[in-house]
Amino acid sequence: MVVSPNPANAQERGQGNNGRPRMVLGTQRRAPSEAALVEFKRNGVARVCGYPVDPPYDQKTGDRGYWLVSEVEQEKERIESQGLRMDMVALPFLESSLIDNDFRPAIMMGKSPERDRDIEDIQKMIEACGRAGVGTIKYNMSILGVMTTGEVPGRGGSKLRRFRASDLDYSLPDTIAGKVDPDTYWERIDYFLERVVPVAEQYKVRLACHPQDPGTPPGGYRGVVENVLSVPGGKGLFTFLNLRSNRYHGLNLCCGTLAEMLWNPTREIYPIVQRLAATKRVFNIHLRNIKGRRNDFIETWGDEGDIDHAEIINILADAGYDGAVDPDHVPGSDGDPSKSQAYAQGYGYILGMIAAAEHRAARR
Repeated sequence: MVVSPNPANAQERGQGNNGRPRMVLGTQRRAPSEAALVEFKRNGVARVCGYPVDPPYDQKTGDRGYWLVSEVEQEKERIESQGLRMDMVALPFLESSLIDNDFRPAIMMGKSPERDRDIEDIQKMIEACGRAGVGTIKYNMSILGVMTTGEVPGRGGSKLRRFRASDLDYSLPDTIAGKVDPDTYWERIDYFLERVVPVAEQYKVRLACHPQDPGTPPGGYRGVVENVLSVPGGKGLFTFLNLRSNRYHGLNLCCGTLAEMLWNPTREIYPIVQRLAATKRVFNIHLRNIKGRRNDFIETWGDEGDIDHAEIINILADAGYDGAVDPDHVPGSDGDPSKSQAYAQGYGYILGMIAAAEHRAARR
């Protein structure tokens, strides 16, 4: 495992009562209005992932496919006018979606020269973020997207996402990416990193990759043999980090996705999080919980799954993690179609665990 120094960047760092760096509550939710931002503030959110306006991209006409510095600055000013911080943005493509539905799929298809044009646009967006004072960009290296096989009822009429590999539709054809074995998947990831990590280092912008969600079943699915970041044991996460020994190359670590790739998550997850946190290349945390294991799980409310989230927070605190922790994949319900109530529950849950971790550290 490669251990890198703590990333140096200009973002504001919080401190706990004991003077140690502290993690803070974050959110990945879009905030289309001032009212949404005020709601974040009211719920104790400190850091917000921004979504600058989509570029007017059109491959046929050659319209611009990247953000201008002014567009990143505009989103930052909008969010920070409410007393929040925007130190992360999500790319307008390379999302956690099925590649067949992507409007810019060339990078994960390994298709040149189209992928080279897309990478050049990402290089320009990295520069725009650096010049606008935004220190982190999150992205995905996904082909299959977020796979699901249905819902099961949860408390209070909520609906919980289910994934059971045996229930997948194996009659579906390969995706437009074709046959993708692990070596091919890694080649496409490495091709991308080779061209963007040096630019990220130049402009001091950290690149945070979210693992594929979830792992693929034995034998693969729709032409993809394995979601390579999400192999059993979490080994793919360390392979990914070791592709580039660079402090600007790291993870948007989703603890739910990590649990979903493990055969025995209640035993395996804690030492893996500890090892990853020690690299100082975990740039953001998504927190979701599950009941079950690899290939057969239900995503639950954060406080009722198999994973001890308080222990995860303690591990992060002991490692000096000072980034954001975001609730993730909160359950929906007919009575809460926007999921605002579910997110509010998630915000309070995380705030309580952060406070408890600080209290624990102060008593040592």
